[in-house]
Amino acid sequence: MLIRTRRNRKGPYLRDLVRENHLRVEDFILPVFIMEGPGREEIPSMPGVYRHGLEDLPPFLDEARSLGIRAVAPFPAIHESLKDSRGSESTNPDGLYLRALRLIKDRFPELVIFSDVALDPYSSDGHDGIVSPEGEILNDESLDILGNMAVAQARAGADFVAPSDMMDGRVGHIRNALDSEGFTGTGILSYCAKYASAFYGPFRDALQSAPKSGDKKTYQMDPANVREALREYDLDLQEGADMVMVKPGLPYLDVVRALAEVSELPVAVYNVSGEYAMLKAAASAGWLDYRSVVMEALIGMKRAGANIILSYHAMEAARWLQD
Repeated sequence: MLIRTRRNRKGPYLRDLVRENHLRVEDFILPVFIMEGPGREEIPSMPGVYRHGLEDLPPFLDEARSLGIRAVAPFPAIHESLKDSRGSESTNPDGLYLRALRLIKDRFPELVIFSDVALDPYSSDGHDGIVSPEGEILNDESLDILGNMAVAQARAGADFVAPSDMMDGRVGHIRNALDSEGFTGTGILSYCAKYASAFYGPFRDALQSAPKSGDKKTYQMDPANVREALREYDLDLQEGADMVMVKPGLPYLDVVRALAEVSELPVAVYNVSGEYAMLKAAASAGWLDYRSVVMEALIGMKRAGANIILSYHAMEAARWLQD
């Protein structure tokens, strides 16, 4: 045989030399759950992941920084008594989320903050938009609220706002709202292709943000569609997005690849809560080697074309990358 592909696999140094894709700690955005009160609370459906009180947040982020984590995406667990149909708490300057953003930026000015723009953590209906009396999710009526939310987050210190709502036209509306208030340097990471997925369950447990009625299929994307993601990308590009994201990750790597092949913007992928919980549960049962499958999943996302990975595995992977 003239050609033997195994020649390039003979030893670890040689395999490293010819490796096509590389995972770096700089690739990660670390999702962080925020709560009121002292200490931290473990999320039962996400072992090893916690809701952090504001006093516990600085030491946790100190640890993340020591591992090389450079970007965070905070998500708030809002008390049910503060929720209403219009998500009014989302723009309360003394509310949990905006206080958390100010704390992070004050204590860790070098960290890049990607803030979440969506109504569901604050909504008494648990939806990403205003719900009509008939149960319809009202698109245009929700845009002003999302714009105001984005401005409040930028004012509190967010470097990027990340609209995760999937309302039509929200990227352009948020861009105009930010620019009109002088936040021309605040970027937008658009959840460009966010699917109506069953893999979000543990996240909704963490924030207690599941819809009170109905589902999110009239605004989040059909899991069967790929070309629709390209259309969403074109619209977000025209409306002023600076980065785009696919959510979830592992079941949608073909969508990541489709966007990466055409995108003029950095492409992110969200390695979501259900994916994390699956690997944790299988490993705890002794069915999989946890470190090996996590690193294989993450390099698969890079291989598909992702520039950026949001992952609850980020701190664990950062430690392993130091080995």
